[in-house]
Amino acid sequence: MKLKFDPNQQYQLDAINAVVNVFAGQPADSDDATRHMDQDGQLSLEATIAKGNSLTLDVAQIIENTHKIQEKNGIEKSETNEDGFSSPMTFPLEISEKSLNHGMNFSIEMETGTGKTYVYLRTIHELHQYYGWKKFIIVVPSVAIREGVLKNLAITREHFANLYNKPEMDYYVWDSKKTGQAREFATNDTLQIMVITIDSFAKAQNVMNRQSDYGRPLDFIKATHPVVILDEPQNMETDIRRNAIASLNPLCTLRYSATHKHLYNLLYRLTPVDAYDKGLVKKIEVHSVQSEDNYNDAYINVLSLERQSKTRSFAKIEVDASDEYGLQRKVIKAFPGDDLEVKTGRSVYAGYYVESINHDDDCVEFSNGKVVYVGQRDESLHDDIIKRQIELTIDDHFDKQRRLGNGVKVLSLFFIDKVANYREYTANGAKKGKFAKWFEEAYAKVASKPKYAGVMEGLLASEVHDGYFAADKSGQWKDSRDTKGEGGRTKDDDTAYNLIMKDKERLLDTGEPLRFIFSHSALREGWDNPNVFQICTLNETSSQMKKRQEIGRGLRLPVNVDGQRVYDDSVNILTVVANESYAEFSRKLQTEIEEETGIHFGGRIKNRDNRQVVSFQKSRALDPAFKELWDKIKHKTTYRVAIDTDKLVTEVAGELAQVTISKPHIAETKTLIDSMNSDSGFMVRETGFNTYAARQTEVKIPNLLADIQRQTQMTRRVIFDVLDQAGMFEQIAINPQQVIDETAQAINRVKQRLAVDGVKYHRTGEYYDMTLFENDELQAYLYDAAMKSGAVAVTDLAKTIYDYVAVDSEVEREFMQSLEDNTDVKFYIKLPSWFKIDTPVGKYNPDWAVAFDGDERIYFVAETKGSDDINDNHLSANERAKITAARQHFAEINVPYAAPVRSLRQALTMVGDGNCDT
Repeated sequence: MKLKFDPNQQYQLDAINAVVNVFAGQPADSDDATRHMDQDGQLSLEATIAKGNSLTLDVAQIIENTHKIQEKNGIEKSETNEDGFSSPMTFPLEISEKSLNHGMNFSIEMETGTGKTYVYLRTIHELHQYYGWKKFIIVVPSVAIREGVLKNLAITREHFANLYNKPEMDYYVWDSKKTGQAREFATNDTLQIMVITIDSFAKAQNVMNRQSDYGRPLDFIKATHPVVILDEPQNMETDIRRNAIASLNPLCTLRYSATHKHLYNLLYRLTPVDAYDKGLVKKIEVHSVQSEDNYNDAYINVLSLERQSKTRSFAKIEVDASDEYGLQRKVIKAFPGDDLEVKTGRSVYAGYYVESINHDDDCVEFSNGKVVYVGQRDESLHDDIIKRQIELTIDDHFDKQRRLGNGVKVLSLFFIDKVANYREYTANGAKKGKFAKWFEEAYAKVASKPKYAGVMEGLLASEVHDGYFAADKSGQWKDSRDTKGEGGRTKDDDTAYNLIMKDKERLLDTGEPLRFIFSHSALREGWDNPNVFQICTLNETSSQMKKRQEIGRGLRLPVNVDGQRVYDDSVNILTVVANESYAEFSRKLQTEIEEETGIHFGGRIKNRDNRQVVSFQKSRALDPAFKELWDKIKHKTTYRVAIDTDKLVTEVAGELAQVTISKPHIAETKTLIDSMNSDSGFMVRETGFNTYAARQTEVKIPNLLADIQRQTQMTRRVIFDVLDQAGMFEQIAINPQQVIDETAQAINRVKQRLAVDGVKYHRTGEYYDMTLFENDELQAYLYDAAMKSGAVAVTDLAKTIYDYVAVDSEVEREFMQSLEDNTDVKFYIKLPSWFKIDTPVGKYNPDWAVAFDGDERIYFVAETKGSDDINDNHLSANERAKITAARQHFAEINVPYAAPVRSLRQALTMVGDGNCDT
C-alpha cells in the first residue's frame, strides 16, 4: 500500500507559514551563492567551493515579522533589545558571523500525532522554494527517531515532488565511515537533507569533529550555514548538546516538539486540548482493570525511595492499613527495621520486615524474601490482572477490526518493562516468555467467540505477534532488571526490526499477519503508526514512560488499505488498557499536560491582584445591635448522648441483611474522554463495566472483633451480637475483610444516627470572646461568578462588622444580598470559621447570625443550603446530623435557628415572622 497525504490541512499550513514568514522580504539565493573554504576550514578564494544558504534580511525586519506571526497566532511577543531578541531563552539575532554561530532559534509546538514531521519536511521545501535555501540538517536525539524521520522522508518524497515541481533532492543519514558525505553536502548544488543523531557530533572525538587528510567534516557543514531542524529538542538541552548544535553554524534553528522544555521565540502552538477537541487525533478511551474487595492479602506498592540523610533512607509505600476509621489505602514511610504488620495494624503483613532499601536496584527487600521494585504493585491477583489486560486488548482489537471490516488494518501495542517476560534469550536461542504464552492462550480464546467468526480468519496466534526491543552496544537487550542473561539479537529480531521500524506500509498491509507488537522502551517516542487502536501497559516494575509518551504512539488518525485517512469519530478511538483506575490515569495525564504546556484543568488560575483582605470594622463592634446579637449566640455548650445498644444491634443487623458479601473480583471499566476543557477538565462518559470472579486463594481469617472494635469503639459483646444477629459469621470465609468493613461502617452509621437522636446539650458557662474578631485576619479572592464563590463587597457598612463577606455558593451570595437590601435587617454576621459547635458527628460552623426588626426585634441563626428540606437527598447524612444536633444546641441557649433555608423569607417564616416582606 502507499500512504497518501492531504496537502490542505489548515493547521499544518499555519505551522509551515509561521516559519516561512519569519523571513518575509529575504531575496531568493542565486545559483552563485557560494562560500570558499580551505583545508583548515578558513574562508578563502582558492579552496573548495561550498554552496551555502545566505541570509541578508535586516534583523529589525526579522523581529517585526516574528512579532506579526506571534500576534496572529495569539502568542506573547518575544522581548527584544538592540541586538535582537532578549528573552532569557533566546539567542541574539545580530546578523554577523559571530551571532550566526549561535543561530536564530524558533519553536513550533505541535501535539503528538498531528503530523509534526510532515510539517517540518514540507517547511524545508517551502524555504527552498521561497528563498532558494538548499542545505538542511535534521538533528534527532535517538536512533528510533532517526528511523522514523528517514521513513517519513521516503514515503513523502513523491508527494512533495508533485507539490514542488520535482526538485532535485538527496537525503541521507550521516555515516561516520563516509567522511566524504560532509564535502558532498557542502558542494552539491541541489536540495540536501542530512539526518544526524546528536551524539554523532556532540563530542570532540566524534569523526565529525576530527581532522583528516580531507579536512574536518564539520568545517564543510559550517560553510553552508544550514537550516537546522531539531526533532524533540527537549532531549538536547544540555550545554554540550547546545554547543554542538551551535557548532553547525546554522542560519537558523527550528525546534519541533509537543513537549518543549524551553520555548525559544514560539511561532505556532497546537496544544493537546486543541488537537483533541478539533478531532485531529483519536479520542482516548481508558479500559481499566483492577482488583476489588481483595483486602485479605498484603498489598504493597513501592512509590519511591528517598534519602533522609547520607546514611539513612526510607521508602514511600502504599499499603492497606487499618485504623479507627477502617481499612484505608494510604502511603507510609518505611525505614530499614520497620515491621509493616505493626505500621498497618494488619496481620496479613506478618513477615514484611524491611531488611534493606536498595537504591542501586530501586527496590525494597523484606525479611520474608520478597523483593518489591519501585512502581511495582505486589498483590495476590497481579498475574490475573495482567492476563485479563492481555485478553481485553485482544478482544478490543477483534471488536474494532470487526467494525472496521477489511478496509482498515487494526494494530495493538503492548508496553512491557522486562524483555524476559515476552522473550527469553539463552545460549541456545530465544524462547517465549510468559506474556507471549498468555497472549497465545488468550488469542485462541477470543478468536473462537461466535461474534468474531470471520474476523482475521486463518491467522494463527503464533504469527500475529512479535516484539522489538532496543539493543545496547554489546548486542544485549536493554532492560533495567534483566541484563545478565546470555544471548542477543537473532535473525527473527532483525526481521521484526525492519518490519516495525522501517516498513510502515507493509505493516499496514492486511496481507502481513503481524497485528500485535510488544516493546520495552524503543517505541516510546520517534515511532508511531496511524493504525494503533489499542495500547496495553503491562507493568511488573516501575514504568518511567509518561502518559503522553504512552498514548502518543496511537493518537494519529488511521488510514485505510488505499492509504487514505479515515475520519470517523465512531471508530477513531484509542483504547488504553491499564491496570489503574480512570481517575488515576486521567490525573497523571492532566498533570503532564499542565506541566509541559502550561494549560491548567479543572478551574481557573486565580489572579493574584484579586486577593482581598477582609477588614474587621472595630467601630461597628460597638453597635448595640451587634453586642446584643453576640450576647445571644456566644454561649458554649457540651453534650451527652445515650445510645440504646439493643436498638443499635437490631438496626445494624437490619442494614447488614441488605449487604452481599462477595469474593474478591477483577473489575474493568471503560471510560471515554469526550473532550478536554481547560476550565472544567476532561469531559467523560462511562461506556462499559464488567466484573469477574478472581481465582480462589487461601483465605486468612483476621481477628474480626478486634478490628471492628478499633474502628467503632463499641464493646466486643455488642459487636458479637451484631455479627450473630446479621448472620455474618457464615460469610467470613467468603471475604473476611469485607465483613469487617461493612460491619464497622454500619455500626458507625447507626451509632451516629442514634447519638444525634439522643443528644442532650447543656451550657458550660463559657462563651466565645468578641476579641477573637480582632485577631482573625481574613483573606479571600474576589467573587468569581463562574466558580460561584469569593469575597463580596458590603454595600451597607452599618449592617455588619466586615467590609467584605466571603461566600461559598450562589445561595449564600443571594442570602447576603437579601440581608443588605432589607431595611428591617439591623445587623448580620457571616459567622467566622472559629465559631464552632460540638456535635456527635464533628464540629459544626453555622452560616449567619441576624438581628431583625419586625413587630419586635428577633435574633436568629440561619444555615443556608441548596435545599430547604432536611430530608432532601442533596444534603449528606453528615450535614443532616449536624443540623439536627445544632437545633438542640440553639434550643438550649434560647436562640431561634432556621435550617436549612434557601432565602431570608424562608428563614423568617421558620423563626415565626412570616409576614415580613423581603
